[in-house]
Amino acid sequence: MDSKSEELLRLRNDAQSIFLAGIHAVKSGEAIKRYCWRDGNDLIIGKNRYDLSEFENVYVIGAGKATAAMAHAIEELVGDFISDGVIVVKYLHTVPLTHIRTIEAAHPVPDNNGLFGAKIILEIASAATIKDLVICLISGGGSALIPLPFGGISLEDKQTTIKTLLSCGAAIDEVNAIRKHISMIKGGNLARVIFPATLVTLMVSDVIGDHMDVIASGPTVPDSSTFQYCREIIKKYNLASQLPESVLEHIEKGVSGKISDTPKYGDRVFKNSVNLIIAGNMDALSAAKDRASELGYTPLVLSSVIEGDTTQAALFHTAIAKEVLKTGHPVSAPACILSGGETTVVIKGNGLGGRNQEFSLVSAIEISGSENILILSGGTDGTDGPTDAAGAIADSGTLTRAEKQHLNARDFLENNDSYRFFELLGDLVKTGPTDTNVMDIRIILVTTA
Repeated sequence: MDSKSEELLRLRNDAQSIFLAGIHAVKSGEAIKRYCWRDGNDLIIGKNRYDLSEFENVYVIGAGKATAAMAHAIEELVGDFISDGVIVVKYLHTVPLTHIRTIEAAHPVPDNNGLFGAKIILEIASAATIKDLVICLISGGGSALIPLPFGGISLEDKQTTIKTLLSCGAAIDEVNAIRKHISMIKGGNLARVIFPATLVTLMVSDVIGDHMDVIASGPTVPDSSTFQYCREIIKKYNLASQLPESVLEHIEKGVSGKISDTPKYGDRVFKNSVNLIIAGNMDALSAAKDRASELGYTPLVLSSVIEGDTTQAALFHTAIAKEVLKTGHPVSAPACILSGGETTVVIKGNGLGGRNQEFSLVSAIEISGSENILILSGGTDGTDGPTDAAGAIADSGTLTRAEKQHLNARDFLENNDSYRFFELLGDLVKTGPTDTNVMDIRIILVTTA
């Protein structure tokens, strides 16, 4: 192995170490333990103390990719008090539980298992009284995992709606706004059912800005979006001819006031509820930054709220990498530039991939020929789009290796086929389920060696 290859291998190993450090810092089970503990019969959650002996029942409900590990940690704390519980997780994102039932369902497009799980959650919520405590565990993915559309809207209609929204380039808050307004359980509607029981919601954030009403479409928090906003989203992306008639009619009824909007701030249904975010993207970036420093890099965190078009985001990040090489700005090499958030891809082809793999593919094209740059973009949940990869790694030699296999990177990009491109090169990042979900981590390493 020549010195150039050795350097790229070192960069690759460093990038993966930095990525895993970020993930480890936001493991949802460990996050529960940082915010929750027992003192005899008292359960302390953040700044709040709950005497478990004063409640007739303790119920645990929840949904999301990282919820199983959260539920396991809660069982370790209060398992002896749990009367009933159910969580809905993505297929294969499970851990053994004793007191809480687990239902596996589909993500990102909902299925009948998710519908069944949502109905069970609603049953438990409806049974709660003023004498009970409900602990709700929420993480990213919860929107798709607990579909419960209003009457007149079928599961198939909701599936079509979500597929359309995900493929048009809509931001996650826009997708979730429509999800909330066609759901009986999202947008604060679950809290409406649980009231007047005591409600504590613990959340792992996978959304820009950590807005609670966007995480899993905010089933237990006040909703800031409206039916009118949903109408504007449909107009913005020209979706009127693509969405099911039942969905369009429901939203128009809401706009005209024939259907009550989701509960807002100040609504009495939130009187007995507490909401707490226990892990987010900046937590992961901070840990990644620390690991980069340990490895000898000068780290720079750009932002935890990068969103918008994936291609444009990749062009921005690679431009910074080139500037580091050229002028030593905004940080001198050896540098580790970090960012988080979640970008979107407008699907034009019929290939396989996700936003992180597409980010890496665009980056590979842009840094081709530039020495000593390596880029890793990965989802902290271990799943990038509808694939089994968290993301992919690109470096200045990616295109050269691809050309030796007669692979045209631009053709793969045009077909949104980043997964197969990086699979053929052996450059996919695969972690399996990570027990967390705080959006993405992008790592740019630049050296002068």
